[in-house]
Amino acid sequence: MANLRQIPLTCSGHTRPVVHLDFSGITESSYYLISACKDGKPMLRQGDTGDWIGTFEGHKGAVWGVALNQEATRAATGAADFTGKVWDAISGEELHSFQHNHIVKSVGFSKDSSALVTGSNERLVRIFNLENTESSSDIFSGHSAGVRHALFFRNDRCLVSCADDKTLRVWDRASGQEIQKLDFPAVPNSLEVSRDGSVLTVAHSKTVTFLNADSLQKIKDFSIPTTVNSASLHPDKTIFVAGGDDLKVYKFDYVNGTEIESFKGHFGPVHCVRFSPDGELYASGSEDGTLRLWQTTVGKTYGLWKCVDGNQLNNDSLTQKEVIAS
Repeated sequence: MANLRQIPLTCSGHTRPVVHLDFSGITESSYYLISACKDGKPMLRQGDTGDWIGTFEGHKGAVWGVALNQEATRAATGAADFTGKVWDAISGEELHSFQHNHIVKSVGFSKDSSALVTGSNERLVRIFNLENTESSSDIFSGHSAGVRHALFFRNDRCLVSCADDKTLRVWDRASGQEIQKLDFPAVPNSLEVSRDGSVLTVAHSKTVTFLNADSLQKIKDFSIPTTVNSASLHPDKTIFVAGGDDLKVYKFDYVNGTEIESFKGHFGPVHCVRFSPDGELYASGSEDGTLRLWQTTVGKTYGLWKCVDGNQLNNDSLTQKEVIAS
C-alpha cells in the first residue's frame, strides 16, 4: 500500500491540557487508558480504541497524576485540591480520599493493590495502606523541592521518585530510608519503570536517559531535538518514544538513538507519552486538551485499526506515515 501516513486516533473530551496518562489491564490484549487533565476530570477509556468509558467526578482542582492497578479495577488520582483519591474503576465510585498539605503530583499502586504511593509539593513521598485506610501514612522525607513522580519499585520492596530538586531517589520501604540518589543537570520531567522492571527511563531537558534499575548506572542517553517532557520505552526495548515543547511525537531506535520518525499532530506541547501494555500503540497527551493514539508498526492490522492510502488524505501538516482507526 503506497504512501501510507500515520493518522492518530484523537480522543477529545478534556477541556484543558492533558498532563499525565497510564495504561493497565487484565491482559496485554485487553487494557485501559486513564488520563489526567487540568480540568479536574480524569477519564477512563478503552486502551486500544480510545472509546470513553467514564469520568471520575470529585476533585476540585487540576488533576496532575493518575494510575490504574494491574487488574484495572481500581484507579487513583492526585490533584491540586491537595488530595489523592482511589476509585472503583468499574462503578466510578470514590472509595478513599487522602488529605495532603499541598498539590499531589503523582500516584501509583503496589502490585497487589494493597498500597498507594503519592508524591507531592510537600516534598514528601507517602504510602497509604489501602487495607487499613485509618492508619497513618508512611512518610519518606529527603527531597528539597516538590516531588513530580513516585512509583513502587523492585517488586514493591522500594520506591523511586524524582523531584524539582533535580534528583532521583530510591527509598527502602522497610527502613523508610533513602538508599540511592542520582543528581541530574536539569529537573527530571518524567520517570518510567520498564515492564520487566530492569530499566528506568528519565526525561530531562533535551535528553532521555536510561538507567539500570538495580545499580542506577547509566545504560545510555540520547539527545532529543526539543525540551522533552515525557519518554516511554517499548516493552521489547527496541524503540522509545518522546514528546515535548515542539508539538511533535518522536520515535527513536533504542539501540543507537537514531530518529525513526516524528509526527506533528498536536496543536500544543506534548506533556505525556506512554506505550500500551502490548506495545502495539502509544498514547500522547498535550496542552491542546487531546489524547492521541499512534500505531507502533504503521500498516499492521490491529483490532479496529486499518490502513489508508496517503494519497487519499489532504493534510500537509502530517508527516510520512499515519494510521486511522474506525
